Amino acid sequence: MPVISALAQIALAAFVALTIFEFIMLFRIRDGITVDRLVPNRLSNGDENVITLSIFNNYAFNCRLEIIDELPPQFQIRDFSIRLGIVSGKAIKKNYTLRPTERGVYNFGFTICYASTTIGLVLKKYELNEETEVKVYPSFIQMRKFELYAISNRLTDIGIKKIRRIGHTMEFDQIRDYVRGDDVRSINWKATARANSLMINQYQDEKSQQVVNVIDMGRVMKMPFDGLHLLDYAINTSLVISNIALLKEDKAGLVTFSNNKSVVVKPEKKRTHIQRIQETLYNLETDFLESDYEKLLISLRAHVRQRSLVLLYTNFENYSSMERQLPFLQRIAKDHLLVTVFFENTELSTLLEMSPSKVGDIYTKTIAEQFNYEKKQIVKALNQRGIHTILTPPKELSVNAINKYLELKARGLI
Repeated sequence: MPVISALAQIALAAFVALTIFEFIMLFRIRDGITVDRLVPNRLSNGDENVITLSIFNNYAFNCRLEIIDELPPQFQIRDFSIRLGIVSGKAIKKNYTLRPTERGVYNFGFTICYASTTIGLVLKKYELNEETEVKVYPSFIQMRKFELYAISNRLTDIGIKKIRRIGHTMEFDQIRDYVRGDDVRSINWKATARANSLMINQYQDEKSQQVVNVIDMGRVMKMPFDGLHLLDYAINTSLVISNIALLKEDKAGLVTFSNNKSVVVKPEKKRTHIQRIQETLYNLETDFLESDYEKLLISLRAHVRQRSLVLLYTNFENYSSMERQLPFLQRIAKDHLLVTVFFENTELSTLLEMSPSKVGDIYTKTIAEQFNYEKKQIVKALNQRGIHTILTPPKELSVNAINKYLELKARGLI
């Protein structure tokens, strides 16, 4: 017993000595660890946004760290932490991503860092960084992606169809230097010979067309899909289409409508106009009432007097809901080239493919087939009345909308 007691006392003394030693090592330097959080000025809704932690170890020894970044409450992430080791005198960067699913103001809290030596008996807590406010905007990452592909003539790489222009609606603009990605068929060989470098003929449309995105702000757009509401899919695509239209030298505009209010951004051609559209889309909020299509008709007649391509984003879940609005849609189609955009319920696909083995499964599949049939009937009824349609899964909305815009433009319909 005396031997065991002596060993216990030695072990306790060693433990206390190590604890004191580690305490002194960690606390003798005030700023042994620094962590700078680098957050973009704004976040892109529905996209993976990169947040960077820049970490520096000012201690004379290697450290083990646990970093807890206080994320905005909208993400509902309460157990986010990063564990890592860092060498003495070294700086490292650690990235993580966040995918916001709603627009608005997001507030980051402090960055909490717990540091220890390799012994791990003592932790020193650092409370770093100030609270940071960041706004989440409609998907500018998606907008830039499509813009980049459009500028480099690579839209086909992301599912945009290459559509041959019908008829001759282009006029000569100027001769300029060849840039990689330009159509080789436009090379001006005489100018190339004179300049001793490749020159091409540049053409432009004879006149700018108007492209107006119209967004239904009613309750039908509140349906969620993959974290985002249908409204936000429509908002993101409206930003993409507006930017593509401006790149094509067309005018871009925006109209929203609901039960009692509307927002109008008149079509313009200036490149800076995209900023106004983006700010307007950022501030949009839906309500829980059925939208008033008669007010939409009045608003379009008052503010969009030139014949335009009107992309109407809404969601008809059944034939009767479309039929109630059909008279207003037909009247809009008399004044403009109307494309009605609504959504496939992709959750029905699994139900349609299943092989039912129970009475309940048969009933479920029958209901799914009925919904699917009604969507197809809506498309047929609108097309018969000269109204173009896009029935699309939410994730494919931007690609399908751009394809329709380019198709109608190539056919000379706008």
